Amino acid sequence: MTDSVKSKVSSEEWQTRVDLAACYRAVAMYGWDDLIFTHISARVPGPDHHFLINPYGLMFDEVTASSLVKVDLHGNKVMESEYDINPAGFTIHSAVHEARDDAKCVLHLHTAEGVAVSILEEGLQPYSQQSLFPLASLSYHAYEGVALNPEEKVRLVRDLGDTQFMILRNHGLLTCADNIPDAFLFMFIMQRACEIQLKAQATGKPLIPIHSAILDGIRMQADQVTRQAGGSLAWPGIKRRVERRFPGYDK
Repeated sequence: MTDSVKSKVSSEEWQTRVDLAACYRAVAMYGWDDLIFTHISARVPGPDHHFLINPYGLMFDEVTASSLVKVDLHGNKVMESEYDINPAGFTIHSAVHEARDDAKCVLHLHTAEGVAVSILEEGLQPYSQQSLFPLASLSYHAYEGVALNPEEKVRLVRDLGDTQFMILRNHGLLTCADNIPDAFLFMFIMQRACEIQLKAQATGKPLIPIHSAILDGIRMQADQVTRQAGGSLAWPGIKRRVERRFPGYDK
């Protein structure tokens, strides 16, 4: 199957497939997956608005470059595949991809820590250096139930605006970026910020937030801050770690 898919797509699409499959396995490697119930999507390079998403039913550590399903903005398959996708799962992703041309990759997770922070009325707080990256470009979206209503897409896009980090209330975390490495690193940083916040709050001791003047300065330089996150620098090492733990993603 690998050879048949690779021979039918451009070298640019194949590289996107390899990186997206590595991203799925990296999520599994860090224990952020939720069986088969979250998604990472990436736009296929080129003029068509086509996207790659996971085959519904495969665990994240089973996803390969050739098994990723290519769909249009409506979730219709545009390339033959033995696999189907989760239409409800693509609702959020298609909304972001359609509204944001810069959102080449959209990563959505249901980690325990991310959901826990999404439930807190105060949301993510500036308690750690890690929190400054998402807080520089963070939005919230109220819970409307399982994402089956296409009308929710309008409200989600409105809430997202031009931010790259989103907390979906009572639901989880979302990041978007113009490439897969940055989308993954954004999620790594936001997930770590949530973990640190919950650990600090669990002590029951008084907490020292980062001074508002520092936070305001970070927000004023949001584009520069997110560009300096370093996804492209970290990504080769992440892929090497994935290859050691879950080899074969590039098949």
